[in-house]
Amino acid sequence: MAISLNIVLLLVACGFMFCEATGNLTSQFPASFVFGDSLVDAGNNNYIFTLSKANIAPNGCDFKPTAGRPSGRYTNGRIIPDIIADELGQKIYSPPFLAPTTKGSAILHGVNYASGGSGILNSTGSIFVGRLSLEVQVNNFAETRKELRSMLGGNATKELLGKSVFSITMGANDFINNYLVPIASTIQRVLVTPDSFVDQIMTTYRAQLMRLYEMDARKILVANVGPIGCIPYERTLNRVDEDQCAALPNELALKFNKRLRPLIMELNANCKGATFVYANTYDMVEDLIKNYAKYGFEASNIACCGRGGEFRGVIPCGPTSTECNDHEKYVFWDPYHPSEAANLVVANRLIDGGPNDVFPMNVRKLIQI
Repeated sequence: MAISLNIVLLLVACGFMFCEATGNLTSQFPASFVFGDSLVDAGNNNYIFTLSKANIAPNGCDFKPTAGRPSGRYTNGRIIPDIIADELGQKIYSPPFLAPTTKGSAILHGVNYASGGSGILNSTGSIFVGRLSLEVQVNNFAETRKELRSMLGGNATKELLGKSVFSITMGANDFINNYLVPIASTIQRVLVTPDSFVDQIMTTYRAQLMRLYEMDARKILVANVGPIGCIPYERTLNRVDEDQCAALPNELALKFNKRLRPLIMELNANCKGATFVYANTYDMVEDLIKNYAKYGFEASNIACCGRGGEFRGVIPCGPTSTECNDHEKYVFWDPYHPSEAANLVVANRLIDGGPNDVFPMNVRKLIQI
């Protein structure tokens, strides 16, 4: 019995603990832990009471693992973590934390904690009722880490987490679904200046990133906020011309990003043994929107799937939505989220981009250190 147990433990160590003899990317990148909002939610909101859900058709219509059935991803196909996993040889997508099957050996490949409607601040997304804020997501990771330690032991867990990639895509909802909520946020914007609001976000963000570091995260990719004023929802809400983006949301995103990069540099200087990477998704997505034809798209201002207004930016994608014929020709899948084709462009720049895209290194280099 003892011999059999030792064999099992050896197989686990070699299969999931980056056995050096293999020398491939899967062994160096044994797990991916994903935190964020609806841009990277793999289905956690399927399991909570919330008004923000994507488990209805035609969402997921191009997602091959489910044969086109909705998975809870807020797009027509793969989200960016899925694409990175595919491109770098990880065979299994990180499953949603709340799925009943995300336990035991399933967590050895990583876990997805992201939740649609959530933000860095606990108050963000209250209009949806249920959502998992960043603090809750980090709490859930603590539960995963506890389970890993019970399975592998403390040292092996620390080693696995140290080689894994942690990605955080947060901040957009703190503006869209908090500071900029129509009518409901009017008083807040009178009492709290944009700079003070960003101060609150940064204080909270720093605390949660430090929690991840203290729980053995060592390779941490942090995405900035994209040009949220260019999403079909904000274009419709602000009644801009077809070639314009809403000014205030983009100004707020840039304020956030201006504070985020120094925070990442500070963490790199003070967190021994860790590498924090700043992902400049704002510039990537802005380039994609402005130069969409160069990337093979036909439209970057209107949702492929949605209803309401010139940009189909009022009602989220669902069975009664107007849907475009060629999903690959639209930058935006719905009023808020990019299509799989757009995700593919951004993911490839994250993987192999230069220092203007990802600093101090891209994802391919990050997994090799």
